[in-house]
Amino acid sequence: MALLLCNARIQLTDTLEQMQQGTLMRKVKSKSWKKQRFFKLQDDCMTIWYQSKRTGKTESAFSISDVETVREGHQSEVLQSLAEEFPPERCFTIVFYGRRGNLDLIAGSAEEAQCWVQGLRQLIEVATTMDQREKIDQWIRDWFQKADKNKDGRMNFKEVQRLLKMMNVDMNEDHALRLFQDADKSESGTLEGEEFVLFYKALTQREEVLSLFQEFSEDGKKLTLLELVDFLRQEQLEDEGTEEMAMELIDKYEPSETARARHVLSADGFLMYLCSPEGSIFNPQHRALWQDMNQPLCHYFISSSHNTYLIEDQLRGQSSIEGYIRALKRGCRCLEVDCWDGPNGEPMVYHGHTFTSKIPFREVVSTLGKYAFKASDYPVILSLENHCSMEQQEVLAQQLKDILGEQLLTTTIDGHVPSHLPSPEELKHKILLKGKKIGRLEDTLDGPGDEVPDVSDDDNGAEAEEERRRAKKDKETLAQALSDCVIYCKNVSFRGFQEARSHSRPSEISSLSEAKARKLIRDAGNEFVRHNAWQLTRIYPSGMRTDSSNYSPQEMWNAGCQIVALNFQTAGTEMDLCDGLFSQNGCCGYVLKPPFMRDEETLFNPSDPSSREGPGPITLTIQVISGQQLPKVANSKDGAIIDPLVRVEIHGVPADQAHQETKYIENNGFNPRWDETLQFQLHVPELALVRFVVEDYDKTSRNDFVGQFTLAFANIKPGYRHIHLLSKDGTSIPPSSLFVHIRITEPPGPEQD
Repeated sequence: MALLLCNARIQLTDTLEQMQQGTLMRKVKSKSWKKQRFFKLQDDCMTIWYQSKRTGKTESAFSISDVETVREGHQSEVLQSLAEEFPPERCFTIVFYGRRGNLDLIAGSAEEAQCWVQGLRQLIEVATTMDQREKIDQWIRDWFQKADKNKDGRMNFKEVQRLLKMMNVDMNEDHALRLFQDADKSESGTLEGEEFVLFYKALTQREEVLSLFQEFSEDGKKLTLLELVDFLRQEQLEDEGTEEMAMELIDKYEPSETARARHVLSADGFLMYLCSPEGSIFNPQHRALWQDMNQPLCHYFISSSHNTYLIEDQLRGQSSIEGYIRALKRGCRCLEVDCWDGPNGEPMVYHGHTFTSKIPFREVVSTLGKYAFKASDYPVILSLENHCSMEQQEVLAQQLKDILGEQLLTTTIDGHVPSHLPSPEELKHKILLKGKKIGRLEDTLDGPGDEVPDVSDDDNGAEAEEERRRAKKDKETLAQALSDCVIYCKNVSFRGFQEARSHSRPSEISSLSEAKARKLIRDAGNEFVRHNAWQLTRIYPSGMRTDSSNYSPQEMWNAGCQIVALNFQTAGTEMDLCDGLFSQNGCCGYVLKPPFMRDEETLFNPSDPSSREGPGPITLTIQVISGQQLPKVANSKDGAIIDPLVRVEIHGVPADQAHQETKYIENNGFNPRWDETLQFQLHVPELALVRFVVEDYDKTSRNDFVGQFTLAFANIKPGYRHIHLLSKDGTSIPPSSLFVHIRITEPPGPEQD
């Protein structure tokens, strides 16, 4: 049974053995909620169980693959609030992927805390470096643990039937029994260890992959190097270095040493390749930093968050530095801070005039200093909504300078007035403050603006007067020290494209509500795209969205708006699109806009696709072949098996918006087969995002969400591909996937007949 119970790559150390014996620790939810729980690492080394000390019943379990990281000491608000009571060396925080809350723990001693911190880190390392085969083995182990009711390490047919239901398989009893008996080599009436693996393999036979393999294999048993090269060229459209690539794939994915030595790929190895990153729909080269990072900031879409401090809704939600940590770790590059006067001269961050909780500004800035460049080296923009008195504005400026030091950008990069914005490359590791500024940037460079600024000759009288009036008003309400921290992102009111063109600066930025932006897109789409080719625009959600819901970012990106701020704490289609766009380019939070959106004289208008110069529409053909190990729907009735369908959505310019879906397959979430072809025309493929959604069909009410995957059209690889599904939270749910074939047909060029 050992084979099933422990991952082969885990070396059982003293630390892990101690964790397997279990430890009594305090689970902490608030200053007053601190309860003893018994934590224990299971035999599989991949599951932690904990139970209440008093009742002894298992309260909860979580998988190591759900854990993102472990933080030592007082690194959460709850543990900070208990700093007087418990020393940091006994405290640690388990941070989960997605939107799941952290687990704050206090061990009985520093040694026990260290044991768990080190042990968990060792196991997280194993979980994050598993290949597809190990993920599947782990998945089998997890299910075996769940279904082995009497914990004897074997499974009788009744337990296996229960397991099949849990795994989303509705199988004819005779067929299931036949597979069970074939796998029961010892004829003991139960399956253990290897036998269970055999049973699982029989269950997961992939006919559709086998027939594809046999199509290219002369003897039906192996692919020779040349046969694999043919497959890579003809089907996967790999055109460069295919022979080297084929050799690498065999070395990497062929399980049999003999086959590897002979440079051939077995059916098992072929499946492993198809399930690997190289066989994914997402072009692996685009996962890394692949775009030019030397263009002005306004030439990029920038991952941006709204009300970053909230982790729930906008009326009563909790404000937390966790909101900033989560956003920054996801590669977000523009964060919002709402500052208000706080007690004892300390500015506070919260959503004004509501019941949301409050955090000191100093804590937000410390968190920013610590996490700003963990996921990306490129600049972070701190969007400051300043409601503070003059006195506390001085404190804001002081805290920004003291805590961020060199990271805070306090002058232009070359000391000169910019004619265009600097690039992400030039601003690496810098934090830019976005806010109001007294006068103009040139005044700061020539010394502090004590005088109301002079206005150059090319300004006409009325405009000059207006400029003086605004600067005088700002001087009365804005602290000079805070104004001086604003360099490339001076907030200005938007007064029309004409006024901006004649009077504005590249270092100025306007913020627009979603409704205002929509009206501009509708009335002056081309002007808006041109404006965004030289100046930044920030879009924020309507104040009516008290539930922290999101608008579609796509229509804003279609007009070239760079800082499209969303509520990161709210899962849904809009955040899927945001994650989909920014999952490329090394997840650095910056994605280069297409060339026709970077030209100030562009003719492009999102509502008229023919305004984009270039060939006609591209045809995207998607054959949805099959699904693998789809998860159950959360809160589904026990034993209910899903009826999955696949919907493919195109999000892009209005002419490209479309969706089509397959029929649903009854009672099979384990290995459904659709074999249906969906086809789309894309007029502006450079702006298109493709979202694959799996739903559980329900004829009486709304379909339930099962999983999704979203990516930019530019990152799609053609050929036979797996799509590794994500949960509602955007976290992976291995080994759930879809198997598809993708074909992209370009219109014939002018030289062709």
